[in-house]
Amino acid sequence: MTDTIDRRAQEIAVYVIETGATVRSAAERFGISKSTVHKDLTERLSQTHPGLARQARAVLDRNKAERHLRGGDATRRKYRTPDAAERD
Repeated sequence: MTDTIDRRAQEIAVYVIETGATVRSAAERFGISKSTVHKDLTERLSQTHPGLARQARAVLDRNKAERHLRGGDATRRKYRTPDAAERD
C-alpha cells in the first residue's frame, strides 16, 4: 500500500512540475481530493524524495502567489457583457 501512495505522490509531483498545474487541476487529473494532492506533495514526498518535493513546492508557491490574479480574470470574464468586449 505504501508503495502505491509513494508512486502516486511521485507521479503527481512530476505532473505538477512539468505542467505547472494547480492543486485543483492535479486533483481532478488524478481523481483524488485537493487535500490528498497537497498532503502527497508537502508531507509524503518530502520524506521519500526531498528534491522532487522542493521542486513541486516551488510550483505550488508560485500558483498560490498568482491565485488572486487568476480569480480576478475569471470574475471579469464571467461578468463581461458582449458590448463591453467590443469596446476593449
